[in-house]
Amino acid sequence: MKKKICLALDVDTFQEAERLSKRLHKWIGTFKIGSQLFTSEGRKVVEAIQKTGANVFLDLKYHDIPNTVVNSAKVATKMGVYMFDVHSLGGFNMMEAVAEQVREEAEKNNLRKPFILAITVLTSMSEEDLKSDLLVNVSLTDYITHLASRAQRAGLDGVVCSPKEIKLIRKACGDDFIIVTPGIRPSWSVTKDDQKRITTPKEAIKDGANYIVVGRPILKAENPEKAASMLLEEISDDGNN
Repeated sequence: MKKKICLALDVDTFQEAERLSKRLHKWIGTFKIGSQLFTSEGRKVVEAIQKTGANVFLDLKYHDIPNTVVNSAKVATKMGVYMFDVHSLGGFNMMEAVAEQVREEAEKNNLRKPFILAITVLTSMSEEDLKSDLLVNVSLTDYITHLASRAQRAGLDGVVCSPKEIKLIRKACGDDFIIVTPGIRPSWSVTKDDQKRITTPKEAIKDGANYIVVGRPILKAENPEKAASMLLEEISDDGNN
């Protein structure tokens, strides 16, 4: 079950990221590198995590004109990341171009094609935020389902979404569509921080998430190894990883 767990490495330095990946890869299948760490340390942190045998989720949420996103996606592919994401609001043409060009890049270089995920609506946003800030007047769930369906039609492999939308997206997009969900708080975690649409790891897996993203409950724990072990135990039916 550890392959379902993705740890968000929301730290500033290469040393912190390397130390955590070495300490925790026994319980964590994938480490997520976001803009904070990648801006600070760049490609070398991807390589350091890969040396532990763990996978890398490059979470840079590419959002630009199609050509710019395609070029960035090709670089991510050549780095050998396990998956990366783009913003679905970049539009259908952008997502379709990325899907096609990444597939060609992987084939040309004899590489595994990374999973390409679309960001739907950030877990920090509520339905009221959607209406007041973005002037989107359909319901949050309808909007997210629409974005996920567009991403699937464009050829992307899956989405990043709140655990509250897992069942809806699974119903709309089928069993082969990958769902990665942040907004996860273990049963023993007492804080939800800035994320508004949250659930427990066990609930997310039961509802159909392929991967769950956890950060602060492990990173801020007094004993990160114990926290990671507890998380794995919480989602495992038989205690095996």
